[in-house]
Amino acid sequence: MKKIINTEKAPAAIGPYSQAIEVNNMVFTSGVIPIDPTTNTLVTGPIEEQAEQVLLNLSNLLEAAGTSTDNVIKTVVFIKDMNDFAKVNEVYSKYFTKDFPARSCVEVARLPKDVLIEVEAIAVK
Repeated sequence: MKKIINTEKAPAAIGPYSQAIEVNNMVFTSGVIPIDPTTNTLVTGPIEEQAEQVLLNLSNLLEAAGTSTDNVIKTVVFIKDMNDFAKVNEVYSKYFTKDFPARSCVEVARLPKDVLIEVEAIAVK
């Protein structure tokens, strides 16, 4: 049976989807973008600021689901410019510090609300 995960500590869905879904003790998040959930405003600064907000949002979403970044087994990172890869890794390594999850990172032409980064994750409980 699937369980819908929602939290006010992460941006609300901006379309017909859930923030995350739990199935069989696994949590699947939707892509998370750099919206500050306390103000509902887009973080439009440089990639480091956007990545920090995205990963904070993702961490809060995982916590609401009863898990954490320590239990993430796979992430997908979408970035607008592959030249930002090293900068994203610096921020990413603050949230994923050991037993790193599998990860894909792809450069994309455009992301929702023209942000620079979006991250989705799969975690176990």
